[in-house]
Amino acid sequence: MASIPRVVQNLIEAFERLPGIGPKTAQRLTYHLLHAPIEETKALAQSALDLKEKTVICGTCFNIAEDDPCEFCTDSSRDKSILAVVEDPLDVLALDKSNYRGLYHVLHGVISPLENIGPDELHIRELLPRLKDKTVKEIILATNPTMEGEATAMYIDRLISPLGVKVTRIARGLPVGGDLEYADATTLNRAMEGRKEY
Repeated sequence: MASIPRVVQNLIEAFERLPGIGPKTAQRLTYHLLHAPIEETKALAQSALDLKEKTVICGTCFNIAEDDPCEFCTDSSRDKSILAVVEDPLDVLALDKSNYRGLYHVLHGVISPLENIGPDELHIRELLPRLKDKTVKEIILATNPTMEGEATAMYIDRLISPLGVKVTRIARGLPVGGDLEYADATTLNRAMEGRKEY
């Protein structure tokens, strides 16, 4: 059986370490780059380097940005009275596609005792100074509806409720285009609890 050159195998293994990339996809990506023009490969490599060298974590909201403070925190058109607490920077992108125009606070994870991630490993405590000047009137807990996301939302609610800031939770239920017959009981229960007048 013919062996794969070590440099090819190294790149396949590097791709496999990325989330969502299995062995077949890693092989396809590697062989695509092998046959791609050198300029395309260099551009990909440079983009990966730029990602590490030219991005920072915003010192205010902890989102990934090119500048500190980030474009969300410095945008005067955003509603500074509403702050959405999200798990990851990808959640900022998702929420910003909606009509949400408030500010963000990125935790960079959720409380997960099984993975030894407690509140101190997240950017939860950094939320408190943002509430001191009373500009923020509402905190939207926009963590995922997983056990860890719920536990994190509950922890934050207990932490900031004494401060007198309104705390809300994003609604959960059926997705648009979803079928009732395929929904699990928990999702249906939450959809029924969150119903509103038509």
